[in-house]
Amino acid sequence: MGADLATLDQAKVEQFFGKAVQDVAATLHAGLVLIGDKLGLYRAMAGAGPLTAAELARRTYTRERYVKEWLSAQAAGGYVTYDPATGCFALPPEHAFLLLDADFPGAFQLGAGSLRDEPKIAEAFRTGAGFGWHEHDTGVFEGCERFFRPGYAMHLVTEWIPALEGVKARLQAGGRVADVGCGHGASTIIMAQAFPRSTFTGFDYHAPSIGWARRTADKAGVGDHVAFEVASAQDYPGRGYDLVTFFDCLHDMGDPVGAARHVLQSLAPGGVWMLVEPFANDRLEDNLNPVGRLYYSASTLLCTPASLSQDVGLALGAQAGEKRLRDVLTEAGFTHVRRVAQTPANMILEARA
Repeated sequence: MGADLATLDQAKVEQFFGKAVQDVAATLHAGLVLIGDKLGLYRAMAGAGPLTAAELARRTYTRERYVKEWLSAQAAGGYVTYDPATGCFALPPEHAFLLLDADFPGAFQLGAGSLRDEPKIAEAFRTGAGFGWHEHDTGVFEGCERFFRPGYAMHLVTEWIPALEGVKARLQAGGRVADVGCGHGASTIIMAQAFPRSTFTGFDYHAPSIGWARRTADKAGVGDHVAFEVASAQDYPGRGYDLVTFFDCLHDMGDPVGAARHVLQSLAPGGVWMLVEPFANDRLEDNLNPVGRLYYSASTLLCTPASLSQDVGLALGAQAGEKRLRDVLTEAGFTHVRRVAQTPANMILEARA
């Protein structure tokens, strides 16, 4: 069963060993990022200049010995810098932006939550059963919002909606919007803040997420024109929507064609469906890169099991690609589909009847 070491290319063995060690280190380091986020270590370092472990511990009411080990790991991973002459550590402003302003620790929270369910996903490999989104660790729901929200905040109102033909004007005048698969409501609230004359309803089948979204909307001061309801993509209520949005969720659905048909029926004349999906090329070999690795891994632990837990279980996966997504939309009856925008993380499609 095992290979004869003498027959192997030793350079390739060492090269792969180095890669595997990096992956193990990154897996462990994810926990340290979450600790730094939770205890405010990154925030205390931001803009503070060089600090010793003792100084950071005093600022964060933590213990120096733990902080020193944490800082050493952060320096080894390139998250902070270290000056051996002074024994001080510093958080570069570019790193602070990603870790604080862009809330990137949410991606680690999503990953850690996914890993907690690994034994159940491994069993699903054996049985072929699905594993519903609602069955995951709560870190998945919170991390998912934190991971996607900064990108939506950066691009949704300034780039994606303006790229849709006639939609921005309709929302400025006062339109009706359904945000399907809204989760904690980040996308819904961002749109509602930008277009106060329009009414927005977020739908999600996961009741705890809808409860979270309602509380967040109240805190954001948009409760007068935003509502959240528990409903699935195949049966959410209402007709005459000027805009229907799906943010990074169609590929998680068991019956995306059925969901697309329901969207078509719910649109007003001239209404638009904006479909936001993870960026992917159509061929597997063109997705063998860091973004593809992230999305294929997430899809194995989250997206594919979620789809297989539902009726039909088409299991598009998070790297479906534009061609396969177009096939779903045209099968459902949409006749006009175009890509209107893209980022390294997402592709944005406009679909019309």
